[in-house]
Amino acid sequence: MATDVVMPQMGESIAEGTIVRWIKKVGDKVDRDEPLFEISTDKVDAEIPSPAAGVLAEIRAKEGETVPVNSIVAVIGAAGEAKAAPAAQTPTVPAAKPVEPPEPTAQGDGASGVRAAGQPTPSRVEAGLQSRPQQTEDAIRQRSSPLVRKIAKEHHVDISQLHGSGIAGRVTKADILQFIGREEQQGWAGSASAASKTGAATARQGAQASSLPAAPGLEHGEHDVVEKMSVMRKRIAEHMVLSRHTSAHVHSVFEVNFARVAQIREAKKAEFERAGAKLTYLSFIIKAAVDALRSMPIVNSSVDGDSIIYHKDINVGIAVALDWGLIVPVIKHADEKNLLGVTRAVADLASRARSKQLKPDDVQGGTFTITNPGVFGALLGTPIINQPQVAILGVGNVEKRPVVVDDAIAIRPMAYLTLGYDHRVIDGAVADQFMSLVKRSLENWDPGVS
Repeated sequence: MATDVVMPQMGESIAEGTIVRWIKKVGDKVDRDEPLFEISTDKVDAEIPSPAAGVLAEIRAKEGETVPVNSIVAVIGAAGEAKAAPAAQTPTVPAAKPVEPPEPTAQGDGASGVRAAGQPTPSRVEAGLQSRPQQTEDAIRQRSSPLVRKIAKEHHVDISQLHGSGIAGRVTKADILQFIGREEQQGWAGSASAASKTGAATARQGAQASSLPAAPGLEHGEHDVVEKMSVMRKRIAEHMVLSRHTSAHVHSVFEVNFARVAQIREAKKAEFERAGAKLTYLSFIIKAAVDALRSMPIVNSSVDGDSIIYHKDINVGIAVALDWGLIVPVIKHADEKNLLGVTRAVADLASRARSKQLKPDDVQGGTFTITNPGVFGALLGTPIINQPQVAILGVGNVEKRPVVVDDAIAIRPMAYLTLGYDHRVIDGAVADQFMSLVKRSLENWDPGVS
């Protein structure tokens, strides 16, 4: 008996997924729960297991194709049921909701993009927001994710006026970011409407230089190699540009003496290894940051329009570099874990990220992020805030340097820690107080803290 393989819903707000690659081919034997194909969504990349044992009889969605959740992407049949020709050549699934395709508009730069319905060019429709009938709100929600609606709200865009490039006309992050960037390029940011929204306009200044897609007309040399961005790389690009558009980034750098931490780490290393964990400097930094977040809750907050949300939970995201991109899994309730618990959580999340075993919940709900470019030898960096958070801590390489100790030159393990913060809600004095707490905790670590 044949078993349909469907695109799974990897989180409540996920409406579609992209087939990155098929691990099995038509005719291959598969066991139940054996990895069958890889997908990429707005939240996470993952390997999807086979729902049944048998033979891969048919593939309905090709690599690189984006399909809605719960649509059939393959069929598992009994032995000998494989079709002679893979159905990957057949067009993909559902046309249950026929919609008019987006109407491209000729841009001044030669690019084409989504345009406002019923209008010659895209525009802000603030007056229409209040007069539009209530029933359109449900349609808007069906055509966009919570993140897209948040971007539209912050930039005062009436999302119902956009034709999206996603499934069934759904407005994607790329659509909304392209709309905002194009508007600024045409000089609309200085309109009376934008002027009344000074904060939003200021947050978007300079977006022209970094907005996606790249400037048209780029010529490449005869020997250049051109390749499409991966799904993950495109999403990283979208998130980074969005963050630069949204937050007023400022950075503070502190130099920290890790001599005390190094002594305690050496003393506890064997104990942690017996417990199956490798104690690193990062574990101490996470604990110090968590304690500082408790003392200064503004750093553990988010911005929603003109409101500040103070998060009760302290959920720390840890940036993990992958061969194919970057992902930020989250240590939930980090303030409830001891040093061993934090160490185990970091190792578990990093391992599952690299083996593509993360679940959507593993990458959601973060309230503060730590990134550690120091493992690659970087002295410091100026990291971009992970939206919708308001701060991110960058960790530089811990290395021995000559320093002045009691008016004498000494050699100590030192590192630079950089706090990137959103100046809309965090002032420089507050950021420096936070970093002073982290520095004091690390340089005077209490060995009784476990």
